[in-house]
Amino acid sequence: MAAPTPSSDAYTTALARLAQLQSNRAITSLFDAPSPAPTADGKPADLNALAIPEMLAWLRRAGYTPSSLATSPLRCVHVAGTKGKGSVSTLIASILSQYHPHQGGGRVGLYTSPHVLSVRERIVLDGRPIAPEKFGRYVAEVWARLTQAARDEAAVKGVAATISEAELDGPGTKPFYFRFLTLVALHAFLSEAGVRAAVVECGIGGEYDATNVLPKEVVTAAVVTQLGVDHVSMLGDTVEKIAWHKSGVFKEGVKAFTRRLSEGQVMEVLRTRAREKGAELVEVADEEVERWGGVEGARLQGPFQKYNMALAVYAAREHLLRTGVKLEGRFGSDEWTLDDIPPEFVTGLKEAALRGRCEVLTDEHGIEWHVDGAHTDDSLAGVGRWFAGRAGDSVRVLVFNQQERDPAPLLRALLAGAKEGSGPAFTHAIFTRNEEEKLEGECDLSTQTRAQATMREVGAATETAVQDAVQPTIEQVRRIAAQASKDGKPCKVLVTGSFHLVGAVLKTIDHVEN
Repeated sequence: MAAPTPSSDAYTTALARLAQLQSNRAITSLFDAPSPAPTADGKPADLNALAIPEMLAWLRRAGYTPSSLATSPLRCVHVAGTKGKGSVSTLIASILSQYHPHQGGGRVGLYTSPHVLSVRERIVLDGRPIAPEKFGRYVAEVWARLTQAARDEAAVKGVAATISEAELDGPGTKPFYFRFLTLVALHAFLSEAGVRAAVVECGIGGEYDATNVLPKEVVTAAVVTQLGVDHVSMLGDTVEKIAWHKSGVFKEGVKAFTRRLSEGQVMEVLRTRAREKGAELVEVADEEVERWGGVEGARLQGPFQKYNMALAVYAAREHLLRTGVKLEGRFGSDEWTLDDIPPEFVTGLKEAALRGRCEVLTDEHGIEWHVDGAHTDDSLAGVGRWFAGRAGDSVRVLVFNQQERDPAPLLRALLAGAKEGSGPAFTHAIFTRNEEEKLEGECDLSTQTRAQATMREVGAATETAVQDAVQPTIEQVRRIAAQASKDGKPCKVLVTGSFHLVGAVLKTIDHVEN
């Protein structure tokens, strides 16, 4: 079947098609529902265990197999973790881009999630989100392949006459959102001329993540970033259980890199999993990273980024060596340390940028906005420390929301990280819903009022408010900033707690193409 011809509205069509797909939340909610009927042998059904066979079937319908991936020229670094995996993935891709295009190694792709402003942020080519026309074309091609596969399967089963063409070409014959985009990303990397390296970030977990259809022949290095408790319904309610899932990206004969943690049980899980899978686990010690201190002047800010940088250095170095790039001097020897990184690595670490992660921008009103989509205890504590280190003697405004989790412990973690002497971490705090504009009718503000109550309990000196949308929130921030200016003080704002909130704020204050 001929590939669809790209048209001027291909991108618009792609967005409309993506909007029809079942969301990640619709899938993860299955794990919150009552357990399905047990299997024939009486054991509980494991929804996770179905994931990889299902994804392999979707991969085949899209025209690929693990064997075809293995024989392709594409080689990937696979990144899992609870916190920092997006940053580490971006740092690795930025380092590789300093080498591959200039040494005959080809172009570099990057697949991350979630996006903040545009879905195109998830698929990056040569350091830039994929162009709208290319995104539209690759979505159309994958969509058409899956439609044709459904048509063929219906014919084999003898039910083609009972299924309409609209049904065959509709969302019912497509995987859910993240799986579909994973297929589109792989298709783009394999279709684009000269792409030889890609960094692929897991969505949730690792063992059963859609990205884990990558065979061992394709993976040059695996990374497990910092671990924490998140997505407990799918991954378990302890860090040890979560470590088991994340280490699913380990591959036989492939080095895996992680931060050496003090929690013995977590490290033992990772070590056991590495042995079981035949991977070599390389543990990066905090002492080494702290002596090195990271690279100054990087666009990805925050005191915790040096640990992400270190993992990126280790993984990028391994990828380059495995793909035939010669590294000069001590850095190319077995005796290397982080202090030996060459200028290309320094440049890559400095230039890496990821929307909504420790991002700083100043709007036309002179307000300095600090935005980060952190939504776990540890991540929010780190963001709090980062903001406190930049706030200085300013009017400090918090804009916060977390719609799916209890906001109280998250807010407490943020405030603990941002605590500054005996004074309040924030002079003002606004708790808002994620919608850009106010919805018609009454909206549920119970989450926001719970967060406000927590703030009043922990930071009594902070002026608090609840808003029902981002637009009135920003208007309130601007009023606060105008008064601060009259008082001779700058206004600095931290927006955190949710990528949805961060995206809505950025769309309002920083006009960016979708």
